[in-house]
Amino acid sequence: MTGFAGSAGFALGADQEEWCARLRALAAERLRPLAEKGEPGRVNRPLLAALGEAGLLERLFTSGALELCLLRESLAYGCTEAETALALQGLGAYPVLRAGSEGQRERWLPGVRAGRTVAAFALSEPGAGSDAAALELEAVREVRDGVAGWRLSGRKCWISNAPEADFYTVFARTGEGPGAKGITAFLVPADRPGLSGEALDMLSPHPIGELLFDGVPVGPGDLLGEPGRGFRVAMDTLNLFRPSVGAFAVGMARAALDATVAHTAARTAFGGVLGDLQAVAHRVAEMATRTEAARLLVYAAAGAYDADAGSPEVPRRAAMAKLLATETAQYVVDHAVQLHGAVALRRGHLLEHLYREVRAPRIYEGASEVQRTIIAKELYRDLARAAAVEA
Repeated sequence: MTGFAGSAGFALGADQEEWCARLRALAAERLRPLAEKGEPGRVNRPLLAALGEAGLLERLFTSGALELCLLRESLAYGCTEAETALALQGLGAYPVLRAGSEGQRERWLPGVRAGRTVAAFALSEPGAGSDAAALELEAVREVRDGVAGWRLSGRKCWISNAPEADFYTVFARTGEGPGAKGITAFLVPADRPGLSGEALDMLSPHPIGELLFDGVPVGPGDLLGEPGRGFRVAMDTLNLFRPSVGAFAVGMARAALDATVAHTAARTAFGGVLGDLQAVAHRVAEMATRTEAARLLVYAAAGAYDADAGSPEVPRRAAMAKLLATETAQYVVDHAVQLHGAVALRRGHLLEHLYREVRAPRIYEGASEVQRTIIAKELYRDLARAAAVEA
């Protein structure tokens, strides 16, 4: 489908609405049964293969930010596991697309597109989550067979798709400068000697694990971009995916909202239906308004990225979109559970599932507190720029 990049963020076209409806149906009818057969905490390779067969993984590499948001929102509405599987492929492979060599792209991306090759984005560490510039994974220089390279030593933690991924986009400290200036990005195949890992038992159902690097050898052919420029590779990836994390959240919020409207319109209580009670109706109205506001902000952030990915406004808009959408989704799902009552706490209920899923996005790819810091810094930076121009 074409024409998404120039679409207005405040009103989707008929072709876009139709595409989103088809995605929601695909998620509910074809992908959800595969997700239900999967094992929580493990990579669901049949589900990935189905995403590849449907051409949805290909769109990770051909879509603009707005189309990516519509894709993630629509899949999240019908099957959160399918949305997450798709998003993790994009997060792990996008640095290869943007910063990898032609050989790296030819070697790894066809498998990612087809759903045969599992990618992972290995940034976080036990002591460096939200403060990504504080990475400690060390890349020590060495010369092997006359070729200069590095050995990676340390740990990565909270890595989605670990330890089952086929390759990892890994960020390590090579020391060209202090802080973010000394970080380099590498593509590390999972079978590289010295690399091991273990799964972590987490609240969210998708796979998350820890990686151990015991002198893992990497060379010039494993570089993603230039030495010391890895932090930019990470931030370019996150600037694209942060609004679409918001879209994931919006999809969950819309699913919870629709379930709540249907439930409160049918459930009888106190001589009428729940929706006749003003307290209930007002709460549903608040849920709907917040969801719509989050949706529009996500689309606006995606539109800004599509218009000019290098604009200084992009980080602020991306942070705002992720912040509002993830906080809103938490609010909406929580109130949906409250209005449904005990039935929503039963294992297997849609809202029980969403309640477990909705918590993590407020933390990963930059916690809500980090998004607020980014927004504030960009506002003061804008003020400084304006003052410099006037001077």
